[in-house]
Amino acid sequence: MTLREKLSGAIAPLFTPFTDEGEVDHDSLRRMVRWQLANGSIGISIGGSTGEPSSQTIEERAAAIRTIREELAGSDAAFVPGTGSAKLNETLELTAVAQEVGVDAALIITPYYARPTQEALYQWYATVAREFPDLPLIAYNVPSRTAVELAPETFARLYRDFDNIVGIKETTKDFEHFSRTMHLAGPDLLMWSGIELLCLPLIPLGGIGFISALSNIAPAAVAETYAAAVAGDWERARELHYGVHPLVDLLFVETNPAPAKWLMAERGLISSGHVRPPLIGLTDQGIARVEALVAEAGQYLTEINI
Repeated sequence: MTLREKLSGAIAPLFTPFTDEGEVDHDSLRRMVRWQLANGSIGISIGGSTGEPSSQTIEERAAAIRTIREELAGSDAAFVPGTGSAKLNETLELTAVAQEVGVDAALIITPYYARPTQEALYQWYATVAREFPDLPLIAYNVPSRTAVELAPETFARLYRDFDNIVGIKETTKDFEHFSRTMHLAGPDLLMWSGIELLCLPLIPLGGIGFISALSNIAPAAVAETYAAAVAGDWERARELHYGVHPLVDLLFVETNPAPAKWLMAERGLISSGHVRPPLIGLTDQGIARVEALVAEAGQYLTEINI
């Protein structure tokens, strides 16, 4: 199986479950992985924005990667953890853990807060690529979180220069950015959308799947949307795309992942809806809004069958 084949489909970017006391809840994490695979997700990611990585130590993030790798043992599911940080040494350390346990690719976020230039971003990714020449790397462009955008020209340069830089997760609402990146890099590029409502439109442009936070509450609907699109059943794909709009709104009632965590704790998949500072748990107003959105589109939520 080629890497494109392995990574094509709905990959779930998991939130990191915590106990009420704020510790990483590995039992809930294992249950989440089993639930995802039972409901259509072809792969698992953790450590992206939804996973609250900046509130965790490198040791905690490494332990979560190892737990998921153990839970995926014997399965054909893809594993694409986020291993990036604002610090280069931490990025290299966590990427080394991912390589050690045997992941399919590592997702590397642009370094946040510092606002590096495009040349600095090139050097950053080039350093990681040289350090791990045998590990497929996926750039993660999310300017709303990092305050810096990986320009299409910069990414295309990296893609040309390093064989192990194989793809990009584009999390920008500027859909022209997707098209320009794809055009400059070429049709072999592996590209996913991290914007929920741009996942489906990316497929006709050459995207290979979804990495959607919506999978945390509705993995079956996300997986079916992808399957319908690649089968050419655009009527069903659009029906699902528009049907889940209220659930997408639900994810961002307050800062992601607080709404999804609250909902999945209420539904019994995880033990607690706890989020770590600087985030706070869902407010009473947020709870009321989430409940209203569930009432509007609850049929698209996936049953808790684990």
